[in-house]
Amino acid sequence: MQDMDDAFTLLRRAVDLLSEDAAAANGQMVGDVREDIGRQEWEMVLGVLIEIGDVHPVSVDFWELLAEAARQMMLDRSCRWCEWRAWEVQHGTVRATLSLVGAEEGRRRTAFSGDGRLRPMWDIGNRSAGGERELSIARLWVEYAQELGPGETADVRLAPLSPEQWRHLKCGDVITMHEARPVAGTATVIEILPPRT
Repeated sequence: MQDMDDAFTLLRRAVDLLSEDAAAANGQMVGDVREDIGRQEWEMVLGVLIEIGDVHPVSVDFWELLAEAARQMMLDRSCRWCEWRAWEVQHGTVRATLSLVGAEEGRRRTAFSGDGRLRPMWDIGNRSAGGERELSIARLWVEYAQELGPGETADVRLAPLSPEQWRHLKCGDVITMHEARPVAGTATVIEILPPRT
């Protein structure tokens, strides 16, 4: 079973799931990862495997192996990212550019952690049978930043609790984020990728 293997065995198993021509954006390839394994550069191996997975289509199993390895290595953010990416393989990806309202306009006064723990509500255009606005919940991951604060803008990834309710969205759609009564932010959808399983 996966959870009985140590982190280093899990990383080796993840490498074996990749084709030899898989490469990270910086050009590092599977052969380079195997060399890093030989040198026991485990954190570096994990990082390069994550980078390869971010640009090369990989399976849920790949991400789950990396998530467990990161958990064992006590790399919490990396673990959460790998779990997030496994979810995206199963359910698809919604990316958007989110602009939060300023502290003077909204309720939020401080930045929030961008690692997928925030679960705001979103107005994505859905209506109830009676025509009333229905808000949908999605976890939020901020790309390339540890946190996002009032008045700031960043590209984000959304993980809806009910992905099927989001299937109508397309690039260019504008959706709004709510943490309470006033709008907390506005996002423009920049990419929709279907599930890969």
